[in-house]
Amino acid sequence: MDYNTFYLLAVIILFFLAISDLIVGVSNDAVNFLNAAVGSKAASFKTIMIFAAFGVFIGAVFSTGMMEVARKGIFHPEFFSLNEIMVIFLAVMLTDVIMLDLFNTFGMPTSTTVSIVFELLGAAVALSVIKIYSNPDALSISEYINSAKALAIISGILLSVVVAFTAGLLIQYLSRFIFTFQYEKQMKYFGALFGGIAIAIITYFILIKGAKHAAFMTDALKTSIKENSFQLIIYSFIFWTIILQILYSFFKINILKIIVLIGTFALGLAFAGNDLVNFIGVPIAGYSSYLDYIHNGTGVSPDSFLMTNMAGQVKTPGYLLVLAGLIMVATLSISRKARNVIKTSVDLGSQVDIEEEKFSPSLFSSGLVRGISKFFNTIVKVIPTGIRKNIVSRFDQTHFNVSIKNTDKDAPSFDLVRAAVTLMVASVLITIGTNFKLPLSTTYVTFMVFMGASLADGAWGRESAVYRVSGVLSVIGGWFFTALIAFISAFIMAFIIYYGGIIGLLILIILAGYLIYHTYSSFNKKKKEDEAFDTELEIHSKQDILSSQQIYDKTLNMIDIMLTDIPKILETNIKGLGKEDLKILNKAKESNNVWHSKTKRMKNKIRNIVEKLSEKSVYAGNQYVRIVENLRDMYYSTQMIVKPSTQHVINYHKPFTKDQIKDLSDINGKLKNYFNSILAGIHKTDSDYITSIKSERNKILDLIEDYRKTQLKRIKKAETGVRTSILYIDILSEYKNMLLLGYSLVKIIDEFKTELNLEKENGED
Repeated sequence: MDYNTFYLLAVIILFFLAISDLIVGVSNDAVNFLNAAVGSKAASFKTIMIFAAFGVFIGAVFSTGMMEVARKGIFHPEFFSLNEIMVIFLAVMLTDVIMLDLFNTFGMPTSTTVSIVFELLGAAVALSVIKIYSNPDALSISEYINSAKALAIISGILLSVVVAFTAGLLIQYLSRFIFTFQYEKQMKYFGALFGGIAIAIITYFILIKGAKHAAFMTDALKTSIKENSFQLIIYSFIFWTIILQILYSFFKINILKIIVLIGTFALGLAFAGNDLVNFIGVPIAGYSSYLDYIHNGTGVSPDSFLMTNMAGQVKTPGYLLVLAGLIMVATLSISRKARNVIKTSVDLGSQVDIEEEKFSPSLFSSGLVRGISKFFNTIVKVIPTGIRKNIVSRFDQTHFNVSIKNTDKDAPSFDLVRAAVTLMVASVLITIGTNFKLPLSTTYVTFMVFMGASLADGAWGRESAVYRVSGVLSVIGGWFFTALIAFISAFIMAFIIYYGGIIGLLILIILAGYLIYHTYSSFNKKKKEDEAFDTELEIHSKQDILSSQQIYDKTLNMIDIMLTDIPKILETNIKGLGKEDLKILNKAKESNNVWHSKTKRMKNKIRNIVEKLSEKSVYAGNQYVRIVENLRDMYYSTQMIVKPSTQHVINYHKPFTKDQIKDLSDINGKLKNYFNSILAGIHKTDSDYITSIKSERNKILDLIEDYRKTQLKRIKKAETGVRTSILYIDILSEYKNMLLLGYSLVKIIDEFKTELNLEKENGED
């Protein structure tokens, strides 16, 4: 393979990776401009996507001449050869695709700017190290690398977090104090004024940030906008205030919805116009490097052809921008991972308690919440009672909570006031950052403004604060983790490609493809399982009132599934113990983990179900709670068998004897028959089966006791290991617990049936 063919192949690979990067990058950055509109339900999801997609496409198509970061922002290309440049760019794109896909899979928003910068830095440092150690005449690493850029990005993270969070908190607090949660009453007085300010700011933001790279934005026009910025904002404010007042007064159009949709368009425009470089900048730079070599490198080896021309301006072909825009729009429309990332952000700012918090509290988050709460409680005590009561009344959420309760499952997570403030403040901060050339990240600004506004709105109450704070800290930690892992991964990949050549590159491409396919299939599998379970557990959630019979029927369905699955899981576990096969044991462990999620979600739905019960069906709610607790305890008993069994084999303790495996198999078989008897009995109309269930239970309990005594004899004769004996006895104890839980479940169901019959006799629904 000659040089030209090899580097042409490298460019083609770069563009294929660019398409993948566009898909995974847009999926992550969608949170920047969609969370406010989606969370507040400003319009239907389709309408929101139309505004966002239009902004993204316009921003992409009118972008131009913006590839400086990829070409010369992080390293000095004139000191690198074509071969070295291609190694850097290939390492960067492979790393970016894999890393962003992983963040999307876990639903964690991160910055594509930070990822691309530190990938370029890591790969460039790797090649610089190679040059220094292979060539005694090489320059110092500070000559090759533009370290000031990396430091600016790191300072930008800290600056974005503090400024955006504080601004979001203060502006939202003031806005909520003015509008309250019954903002409809205040809109006729202040709505047009508020909307005029918001849209004027967003309009200026579109001109300064969103369209600054557009082809029609000449230097003269940019200068004119900056010199007349104050007049521009004032005229825009007057224009929009008048228009909004007319729309509200004569057409009763919700002003806040207009603000949110225009803001969504604006941020989508800015995202595509400025962040497109993060996805196609590297391939464009690689392509221009290849063309430079073809035109000017005749008779020169790629190893010695320096990329001096990369320091100049490079125009991006218009057809590539159109193609990139179409890919971004298509991704927004179909990406399930984009919705996963959006959900993380929306849940962290939800005004209502969600069924299941994504993040677990940490000691730090708990201590932080406790400390801040005590601090504010101290301040509140010194505020005069009258003023304090007035402030509390302005933040009364009763109206919002009632409206949510009377809405189906598509209810908003927060209201339009917060959505409008989030978009307005984010636009202001990003515009200021652009004017003063501050390294503010779009991702960090929008996310932290939203989090600050959530805190000001009282969304982080005592029921959710530790979880939400832990989530925010996790996301912020992930931003710094992005920089670290991007640098290290690109550094390693650059070494592999440089020394491994085409073979090393192909291995990395195959590895990247496998990782993306694996995360994609795992994500889809989990999504389908969650959707299937929601269908199984769905109890007419759109209905305002639930009947006892509806709860009873769905509960029996879940019992059927769980009592059928448990013996299968334990049978797999016993097989793995007998063969000392970790693969089989892990399969049992994974199956049981599914029930951890299911029983946890059942428990989290208790409040939702109980709230929808009629006054006559409250008893059914109590029975539902008891059944869920019972099934949750069964899961724990199964876990206490499966988890220690896996650990036993991992630690390479003495194996179970054939007699012990036979005993456990015998007990498990009888448990299976016992559960089948329960399942057959609970579907009967009478209660005659309970006596036989109790008798069957007692026989198995007696058998367990016999096996326990037999094991004690084995211990005395030193026939088995100490740890094996302890685990065997513990497993028998958990089987005993499940037998007792099974009988308890029968009694609960029987009481439930009795109550249902009484309701029917009394003519109740």
